[in-house]
Amino acid sequence: MTDPWSRRGFLRTTAALAAAPALAVADPAAAAEELPGFPAEVPLYRTGYRNWTGEITATGLWACAPARAEQVVDVVNWAWRAGRRVRARGASHGWSPLTIPDGTPPDAPVLLVDTAPHLTGLALESPSSVRAGTGVTLEALLTFLEEHGLGLTAAPAPGVLTLGGALAIDAHGTAVPADGEGRRGGHTFGSLSNLVLSLTAVVWDEGSGAYRLRTFRRDEADCAALLTHLGRGFVTEVVLRVGADTRLRCVSRTDIPAGELFAAPGRGGRTLASFLDRSGRAEAIWFAFTEHPWLKVWSVAPTRPAGSREVTGPYNYPFSDSLPTPVADLLGRLVAGAAWYLAPALGVAQYEAAVLGLAATGSGDIWGPSKNTLLYLRPTTLRVHTDGYAVVTERARVQEVVAGFTAYYRRLLTAYAARGRFPVNGSVEIRVTGLDDPADVGVDGARAPLLSALRPVAGRPEWDTAVWLNVLTLPGTPSAEEFLRELERYVLGTYDGGAGLARVEWSKGWGYTGRAAWSDPEVVERAVPASFGDGAWTRAAGILDRLDPHHVFGNAFLDRLLP
Repeated sequence: MTDPWSRRGFLRTTAALAAAPALAVADPAAAAEELPGFPAEVPLYRTGYRNWTGEITATGLWACAPARAEQVVDVVNWAWRAGRRVRARGASHGWSPLTIPDGTPPDAPVLLVDTAPHLTGLALESPSSVRAGTGVTLEALLTFLEEHGLGLTAAPAPGVLTLGGALAIDAHGTAVPADGEGRRGGHTFGSLSNLVLSLTAVVWDEGSGAYRLRTFRRDEADCAALLTHLGRGFVTEVVLRVGADTRLRCVSRTDIPAGELFAAPGRGGRTLASFLDRSGRAEAIWFAFTEHPWLKVWSVAPTRPAGSREVTGPYNYPFSDSLPTPVADLLGRLVAGAAWYLAPALGVAQYEAAVLGLAATGSGDIWGPSKNTLLYLRPTTLRVHTDGYAVVTERARVQEVVAGFTAYYRRLLTAYAARGRFPVNGSVEIRVTGLDDPADVGVDGARAPLLSALRPVAGRPEWDTAVWLNVLTLPGTPSAEEFLRELERYVLGTYDGGAGLARVEWSKGWGYTGRAAWSDPEVVERAVPASFGDGAWTRAAGILDRLDPHHVFGNAFLDRLLP
């Protein structure tokens, strides 16, 4: 038998995770017997579910792929009457149990509704807006925009994400205004949710006693809850505000020590804040047990700078999309032999692969349309567990946040290693964005997303920036949950409303006990709601409950989070 965690087995498993879930169209007679009255024009099939890392899986669930929004309504009304819950599924590129909790059995009263096969329409609504189905991928959306001279300021790195999934969890990129830079029309430095002009969702209609489609404008109070609904809604289509595309230069640096890049404020040098001041767009990837992070710095460049290589498509770091041999060999040894002490060697191997890969592919200095430098992660990249937090603070304190977090992380990692424990074998990733200013969409009375981590904090207008903090490690790494719990306590305890306010990143890991994520009742049921303040959480929960009083759009985890 082949060892699944040998190098070859590891790569085979990675490829399997990247594959789309297998679909087996159900026998109509069998489906009719088990799901009587299901809309005849919507084919049913059995399918598995697997989240990004395979930490949450299910097999044999009923699923369907409606061809149009009206069929979604038919399916939802059937599910309501049949006592089933509907879970929208796009790319399944997430970590947290917002779609389904782990352990969901095949006979669970759940129906997956796949959006990616058909809800993918794209059309210009105006010279500065686009109408998009929520099943469209971000790569398809950005490609369409580029063809029309349009684009976004920032976007998540994976292009495979569906738009509906991205909006449900306030997906973001990394960008703040550089010194002297103003926001361009049609753009935002906040989340993708902040670009929504209107959305169409399936909601309960008291008058007809059934679910129906309804379009919500950005200035409507109910829209604010649906802009980032966490899976407690079903949005079928959106209209997004967009602006003129820009060409971006992305320069990678691997020569700056972490002690300098993440230094405490006032020490000068090549700090992360200094790069933000100059270009506004930066991301740091710091492999565990190494000293030099991989820093990416984007800058607006209308014409190709001397020395930059023009790129005509996205995903320009192939060495990070498929594991180089030294990295794969170490991973195989680490997991197969439970040799977690190899984490320092793995960190060095990942750093060296980045250095050599940048040189070998000529991707250390690239330039092109925004899409081609913003999208850089394929589904074949190494799949790791990651926690996630956003610290909302003022721009002048970004370096303070980064310095404090990285110093605590380094001390904690060193202390664990001294006891022979190696809970992190991936990296720390740091991004910085603006907040969700509703004025960016140009609609009088526009509302900020109620449940976005980038929602402005009432009474703190000086807090205009968010620092995103992630720690990545292989699923199943011993002591990882305990380590991440200590980090979480540091973040939530340090930024509790004084120098900033910490909020969880919805799609990632949070709410850690010493053994599992999303399990600490203090975080899940109290700290997370409290982090939104000014009644936002209560208002959002009330709106979502009114729009779906039967909780058709929900699961056991969401019942705890948004009771």
